Amino acid sequence: MILGQVSWLDCMVFLAFLAPQLIFRVGFFPTLFCGLRALPFLLVRLPLGFIHERFYRSQDQRTPFVQQASWFEDIVVRCVRYAFAYIPANIGRVFFSKPVSLPFLRFRMLRHGYLRSPIHWREVKQHNFKGIWIINDQSREPDIVIYYAHGGGFSMGSSYFYLEFLLSFIYLLKVEGNFRNPAIFALEYTLVPDSSFPTQLHEAMAGYKYLLSITRNASKICVSGDSAGGTLILSLLLHLASTSKDHATTVKRQSFVLTNEKRRETLRAGSITSATETSKTNGHPNGTPNPLEPTTTPGMAALISPWTTLISPLDVDTPSDYLCASSLHQYALQYAGSKISIDDPIISPGNCTSSDLWKKATPRNGLFFMFGGEEVFAPEIKKLLGRLKEAGCKVGWKEEEGGIHAWPVACLFLSSTGDERLKGLRSLVRAIAEGIMDRKS
Repeated sequence: MILGQVSWLDCMVFLAFLAPQLIFRVGFFPTLFCGLRALPFLLVRLPLGFIHERFYRSQDQRTPFVQQASWFEDIVVRCVRYAFAYIPANIGRVFFSKPVSLPFLRFRMLRHGYLRSPIHWREVKQHNFKGIWIINDQSREPDIVIYYAHGGGFSMGSSYFYLEFLLSFIYLLKVEGNFRNPAIFALEYTLVPDSSFPTQLHEAMAGYKYLLSITRNASKICVSGDSAGGTLILSLLLHLASTSKDHATTVKRQSFVLTNEKRRETLRAGSITSATETSKTNGHPNGTPNPLEPTTTPGMAALISPWTTLISPLDVDTPSDYLCASSLHQYALQYAGSKISIDDPIISPGNCTSSDLWKKATPRNGLFFMFGGEEVFAPEIKKLLGRLKEAGCKVGWKEEEGGIHAWPVACLFLSSTGDERLKGLRSLVRAIAEGIMDRKS
């Protein structure tokens, strides 16, 4: 199921769903004050900046993104840039929440003639994780499962906001990827400040073990995610490598930096959390196994604009991208909390310098990265790619010239032509199909 471009009508309907949720969850006056603070931007800075760059600058003087963006894309990205820098996360997370995103998706489906989704999906709720299970044909076993973790700086975002993207993803996996019965499990991990690390990694590991119980074959699983979700997936891969049977006794000698006593407890027995924390987070009366036990690495990893290093001097705002480095660093500190150093590689994978560990963490069919050449994370992503190549890992990537953060996700909603809207997602599907077909051959 692939819907059309988001229209101005869609934007107005989205705001109609959003307004009552903001008042209910944030409060009338905080919502009002946030709206009033945005008026100078909406009424002055936005139109003047748009007109100046579009009509008073030559093509080569415009930012790389604006050079190739439509008017609609340009206006929306300018608004997102403002929101990321100035709107508090507790307000921002309402934008992406289930009570807003799900009715909006249903409206868009209705506008395109769908009374219900042609692809089956359902919520999965377990005691230690939750998410959305999407499958083309629920009566048959899947031949590939994408394990997806959404972005949002760990402080906002939801699988429901990504649902249209995921439904398009599964459609292309079948139609263009030639999979018989593709499935996706989208992890709905806990956001900060509701909980900080290692809760999210516990949930990611529990979700992964759940998928192993469904597929009974790790090579059928392709782990994926964008932005903060990409961070979580890389952390999951490093954790799986560090707790594998042949590595558990040597993990303490790797390049993980022991910054405090809690970190020393963290590395004990190859686990990312102390025994006390594990019992508190994962204890269950039915004796469910610890979700952080060693297990098999997945068949492949495909990541979109992963946040490889949570705080880095290479994170610098760019004229094209909508990310704000200072806001990102605040979210990173919230995610780390008080239990772990912000520089620790298990939480900030770009800081892992162990070639041995990266080789063990790399899935059999390799890692694939997609990112924009103009995004804030580009320098750190390129740095990690260089390290993976030096380590001899199987790794591929696609850098979109002039592209911004997580553009394969955003362009599905914003771009005007079908080819442009699906360009990034098609590249992702092609890379996954080639990797999985390589496994089958």
